[in-house]
Amino acid sequence: MLGILTINVTGFWGPGIAAYSPDLPTPDPTSAPWFALSFLLFEGKMRALFTLLFGASMLLFIAAAERRGADGTVMQARRLVWLALFGLAHYFLLWWGDILFPYALCGALALLARRLPVAGLVAAALMILAGSSALDGALAIPGMADELAVMHGQGDEAARKAEADMALRFADSVAADRRILDAGLVEATVLRARTDPLLPLRTALMTLTETLPLMLVGMALLRSGFFTGGWSARTLRRVAALGIGLGGAVTAALWYWLAANGYPPRAMFAAIDAWTRLPHLAMALGYASAFLLAWPWLAARGIGKALGAAGRCAFTNYLGTTVLMGAIFSGWGLGLGDELPRVWLPAFVLLGWAAMLAWPRWWLARFGQGPLEALWRRLTWWGMER
Repeated sequence: MLGILTINVTGFWGPGIAAYSPDLPTPDPTSAPWFALSFLLFEGKMRALFTLLFGASMLLFIAAAERRGADGTVMQARRLVWLALFGLAHYFLLWWGDILFPYALCGALALLARRLPVAGLVAAALMILAGSSALDGALAIPGMADELAVMHGQGDEAARKAEADMALRFADSVAADRRILDAGLVEATVLRARTDPLLPLRTALMTLTETLPLMLVGMALLRSGFFTGGWSARTLRRVAALGIGLGGAVTAALWYWLAANGYPPRAMFAAIDAWTRLPHLAMALGYASAFLLAWPWLAARGIGKALGAAGRCAFTNYLGTTVLMGAIFSGWGLGLGDELPRVWLPAFVLLGWAAMLAWPRWWLARFGQGPLEALWRRLTWWGMER
């Protein structure tokens, strides 16, 4: 959740396309170092890691429900329905960047595949990831070629017209986002409902071929003992080195090419949405392995206890971060999105990290669960014998 904020903060601060480039919606050379750091270390990797954990958590919940004598599949389905409703409320009331609704829909598909053997889960996941990445990346190449030609003063009339049309779409998108960002809470909700009520569904469909396979990998990792001490320290070290090394090398090479060519928008979309799916998985596995290796040392220290507590309150932290950042950047709050340059965003990431780490230990010592975690649990079991 801490890593995800490093990417989401841009979406809280400005229009949606700003997350794709330091030059969108307008060039800002001062933000390039922060963009590079977040692109190399966090973009997609934290989302991938979170998705792996979500897939594993589905199996853990099913097992826990069955220990209570309930039908684990039915209870998990109920849990996903409530997650979808939380996600819709998150989108319409607070922020366009919700992932809860897409996770609920992808989770329903993962639920159907959960009985596959470990090898089957991994094979299906890799086929979907690799195939969709190759197809989406290949489909983007003609547009990228025209884009680069126009950027270098070349390109035919059709290419120049396509780029001009894209610039107009960008301007319309930025203007629409700005209206919502600058609006009050009720007005922003009405605008989202009127202008793009199907965005949560479109987001789910657009991210399906990344989110679903990562959930399947998370299920496979849990069954293989990855999260429960079943992998040796030697194997974890190898996975950490290979995952971070290879995934990081591909990501760094891609970033270098994008930066050298002036962050061409079509290429940025292809890089973030298609080409980096496998590197994201590799780095997420590397990060997870490194964290498992470090956990015995961390668990005995204050930072480890704070991280563990924050993780147990991840749902509350996720939605709470939206409220906090909205109160800072949105029109219904301080409205600083129009006032602060992008280069200030790392300071607000640190603020968000401090907020996410500050309260959970105190809360859990008194109530046992985060507030939204407890609500989600009660709603899931509502009407069922406990």
